[in-house]
Amino acid sequence: YRFLGEPVVQACVENGASCIDISGEPQFLEGMYLKYNEKAAEKGVYIVGSCGFDSIPADMGVLYTRDKLKGTLTAVESFLSVKSGPEGVCVHDGTWKSAVYGLADEDNLKKLRKKIGYAPVPVVGAKLKKRGFLFYNQEFKEYCIPFMGSDGSVVRRTQRYLHTELQETPVQYGAYVNIGGLGSVIKLMFAGILFLLLVKFNFGRKLLTKYPEFFSAGRFTKEGPTQKQMDGTSFTMTFFGEGYSVGQDPQNGKPNVKICTEVKGPEPGYIATPIAMVQAAVSLLEDAASLPKKGGVYSPGAAFSKTKLIDRLNKRGVEFSVISKPEV
Repeated sequence: YRFLGEPVVQACVENGASCIDISGEPQFLEGMYLKYNEKAAEKGVYIVGSCGFDSIPADMGVLYTRDKLKGTLTAVESFLSVKSGPEGVCVHDGTWKSAVYGLADEDNLKKLRKKIGYAPVPVVGAKLKKRGFLFYNQEFKEYCIPFMGSDGSVVRRTQRYLHTELQETPVQYGAYVNIGGLGSVIKLMFAGILFLLLVKFNFGRKLLTKYPEFFSAGRFTKEGPTQKQMDGTSFTMTFFGEGYSVGQDPQNGKPNVKICTEVKGPEPGYIATPIAMVQAAVSLLEDAASLPKKGGVYSPGAAFSKTKLIDRLNKRGVEFSVISKPEV
């Protein structure tokens, strides 16, 4: 998207057409916000990014968790698990390239955010503690690391919008991924160190993008997954939320209510993503009265928080559910 996405956004805005994309690249998503938000508002069109696996499950999952808590949700952590069948799991190297160029250009993303000048979002309730780079999660009996995708930045954009425009209580968010046992940790450490070293240099980036299969231990290939691999793969994203019961002031005392929810679905990149994308488009067309009052460049949660998108996803295999009801 960083190389090919903008002409599509520009053409849509100039010609009065709304559009969605499935980008998981924060620099592209936020760059389009900076450049086209006001123009899209003038034209009355909606430009909604990250409407695939990045980041519909996370963004709408936080909103679903909020709506299912009887009280005020103030913090959520999500944990992603991807399960594969005997054929293993594989991703097309387009995603790999996005990661390579995204990490290489991290400094420019910081500059972009300074240029946008995001308004600070207040912390409501107890501050959510950041976990370390690697930790063992007793809930899943697995090691976990922070999720390196766009979910965190997308959810924060949604929460900022809902707070500033609709005066809703902002929710703090942390995104993590389960990686398995100690063997997986060791493999990831070696691969991660090599990746981070190479991505800093032009020569290294050329190697990474030319030989994705080698440097990712077969996880990313130029061919992408086979049908058998897709059929055997699924994802589960589990949300642990905490907040304050009805009548309890979030500014006083510790959270006194918890909830656990889940979003699960088929193979994330090539089955769940088109489901999410198409249903987002249907919501854009059929739930026009429930969209934000003016056009602009939006995150999924900002655009679709009042629509029937979650109901549509539930009917098509990307399922939202409450695992444990709120407990005081």
